[in-house]
Amino acid sequence: MVCFVQKACKIGIKSKKIYHNYGRLLEQHLSSFLNPKHALFQLADSLPWRSLESDLDRCFTYGPGQLPLPIHLIVGLLILSHMYHISDEQVVLRWIENPYWQYFCGYDYFQIKSPCHPSSLTRWPQRLGEEGLNKILSMTIQLALKKSSLLKRT
Repeated sequence: MVCFVQKACKIGIKSKKIYHNYGRLLEQHLSSFLNPKHALFQLADSLPWRSLESDLDRCFTYGPGQLPLPIHLIVGLLILSHMYHISDEQVVLRWIENPYWQYFCGYDYFQIKSPCHPSSLTRWPQRLGEEGLNKILSMTIQLALKKSSLLKRT
């Protein structure tokens, strides 16, 4: 019997995706009531998430088990952890209660459950490898340079 991950890799599925519309007919989108001038809201909309997701999907090393968690979620949690100098456990706990953090991590509906176990944030970079981590670092440096040049102009 071939495991699900191996089958998924053969047909091109790499990591889990965030599905926004499933069972959410009566709920309001986070993007419709969050302040678009909030720093995390603007940062979320300025990062090249789709490009990063497709690049990082190619960096994964696959083995038996579940598909990896959504790239947008994990990269977002790692960035938040570093931005606020908090542990993996704290970033996961705070994510549950902060709609801006959830929006930053790719969710457009408020979530009431933990997005992952904190240990996923430790294992995920190992699975991604040096090439994937360098892509994330490169993206954040490019964004910082872009933001600083915009600040100098204004």
